[in-house]
This record gives sequence, structure tokens and C-alpha cells, in this order.
Amino acid sequence: MGLVALLKAHFLCQLAFCYVFVASGLIVNALQVLTLPLWPLSRRLFRKINCRLSYCVSSQLVMLLEWWSGTDCVIHTDPSAYAKFGKENAIVVLNHKFEIDFLCGWSLAERFGVLGASKVLAKQELAYVPIIGWMWRFTEMVFCARRWELDRTAVARSLERLRDYPDKYFFLIHCEGTRFTEKKHRVSMEVAAAKGLPPLKHHLLPRTKGFTITVKSLRDVVSAVYDCTLNFRDHETPTLLGVLQGRKYHADLHVRRIPLEQVPEDEEQCSAWLHRLYQQKDALQEQYLRHGRFPGSPMCPPRRPWALLTWGCWAVLLLGPLLRLLVTSLSAGALLPLAGLGLLLTAAPLAVRRMIGVTEIDKGSAYGDAGRSAPHLH
Repeated sequence: MGLVALLKAHFLCQLAFCYVFVASGLIVNALQVLTLPLWPLSRRLFRKINCRLSYCVSSQLVMLLEWWSGTDCVIHTDPSAYAKFGKENAIVVLNHKFEIDFLCGWSLAERFGVLGASKVLAKQELAYVPIIGWMWRFTEMVFCARRWELDRTAVARSLERLRDYPDKYFFLIHCEGTRFTEKKHRVSMEVAAAKGLPPLKHHLLPRTKGFTITVKSLRDVVSAVYDCTLNFRDHETPTLLGVLQGRKYHADLHVRRIPLEQVPEDEEQCSAWLHRLYQQKDALQEQYLRHGRFPGSPMCPPRRPWALLTWGCWAVLLLGPLLRLLVTSLSAGALLPLAGLGLLLTAAPLAVRRMIGVTEIDKGSAYGDAGRSAPHLH
């Protein structure tokens, strides 16, 4: 193991990242609260500011993936579609099998310059998670309670507000509703058999209601659906904790651009269209497992420096005063400041570990629970 790998795996380096992320995230949350008076005065200005503030937080996680762990993500797509990425609003349908699949979705958005404004369809509980959840509230993420009778109106209202959003965005949706496990897959295929649907080998049965209402609400605003299928080479099983420890993974992402006018407007036809899409995604995954690659031209869009520069600015701003306080307290033998620093440095990794826990596969929601018909982030 080289020196750089040793440093990445060292607890103090991970502690520094956790501290910077938590401290900067809380600062951003506080600044977002201060922007509230702008909403009735200039909704456009409110959105522009919160888009940039959101980037100050989400870009740190992308920096962790792209610059700290050095994870590669090769995009396999049609060159004519590639030219449009980042220049249009798009609904991104991503499979939900890996702990860092959402982070790969964010990396895709960052590579094409739309990370700050991008949206997700997320479960309501995440709205109350400090830093990420609070930040999402100010950037108008769409939250659902996973009970369709409650979500139908609330989700449609949230989506309607995005029709005049001033910046380009990706709207990320995991139609499977929860991460793939063998147990969930077995239950899911029982549901598929009961509905007379073809079985899927590598995916759960998609939950269609959230997708259909998204398409209906954003039609004429969103230009295309990006059908994204993610896999990792050599049967890698990536985790967010592994990324934090500097482990490098090798991702392949197949992206197929489907113009939105090809998606049926009728709800039942749209649902049937989504089921066919997942049958195609399943065949694509089978092809990858057999041949080790996706079809399409492999492309690797360059990393943008802004995520790294953003984290570097936060690190200088937050780590410098902390180190000076630590040195001063040690030289003066001041026990109270040292105790406070110890508490702060203990709380930071615990907070990040709690957020990592939200992403872990075994913490995902159960498939097929009564009333959970709308898809969500986790």
C-alpha cells in the first residue's frame, strides 16, 4: 500500500473530511434560512442562490467519489445523445442496486454542470435529516410519504412548481423504490407473477405511479428520459464507507436518451411503457454480466475542478481555525476548549456515519409493504 493510500485510509483524514462536511453543511443550512425573505420578493433569485448553496454541500460528496477515491465512471451512450447532456432538463431513471448509485447519479450531473439544481424524488423522512435533508427543502426536492392517496396531490403540486425552475436540472428517480436484495427480489417477482408481468432477473418490479405523475407534470418542460443502467467491473460491491476510506471503484453507466414525446401520456400506457423499459434494462444487465461491457460508445467526460476547489475552500476556512484553537488550548492547558473540541470531533464522524447508514442496502425499505406504491430515494 502506497503512502497516498495509507493517508486516505487514516482515521484523521476521514475525520477531517467529516468535520468539514458537517460544519460547512450547517453553515449552508443557516444561510439558506436567511434566504427565506427572498421567496415572496423574487422566486428566481431565491432559487439561484439556493442552487449555489446546495452545490457547496453536494459537491463535497462528489469530490469524495471522483477526487478522493478516484472512482472512474465510463459512460456508454450514443454520441448524438451525449451532445445534449447538461443542455436540457431530463428525467433520469437509474437502477437501484448499489449503495453509491445515487452518488454516481450526482457525479453524472456534476460532469455536465447541473448538480446544484438537480432534483430527486425522495421519501418524506429524508426531509428531516440535517444538512442533506434540510438543504433539499430549500432546493425544492420532491418528497413522498409512500402512500399514494397522500402523495397524489402533494407530489403533483411539488412537481408543478418545477415547471418554471430557472436552471437546467436532472430529475433522478429510482422506480424500483428500494435497493435490490435477493429477498426483495423474490417478493417482487411474486408480485410480477400475480400481475402477469414477465420476470426480471436483475431488477425489482418498477413502481409506476411516481414515474407517471412525474412525466405528466413535467411534460413540455423536460425534454427526455435518460434511461441509466449502472454496474461495476469485476463484481465490485462499492459502499459509501469504502469511498470515504479512499477505495477506488470502476463504474460503467449505460445512458439511453429517450425523447419525452415517445413516452405515452395515458397513465396505463405510461405504466406499461415503464415495465417494458425495465425488461430492456434487465436484458442490458445480463449482457453486461456476460460480456463485461455495455453497448454504445464509451466516453469519460472530464472531471470539473469546482467540486475539489469548493471542498478546498471549506477546508481552509474551517480546518485552519480549528487547528489554531487546538494548538492554543494544548499550550495553555485549557481543559474546557479541549473537551469541546473532543466532543465536536466525535460528533462529526458520528453524524456522517448516520447519513451513511441511510444509504446502506440493509437499511432500505421493505418491498411490497402495504400502501407503499410511490417510488422514493431509498
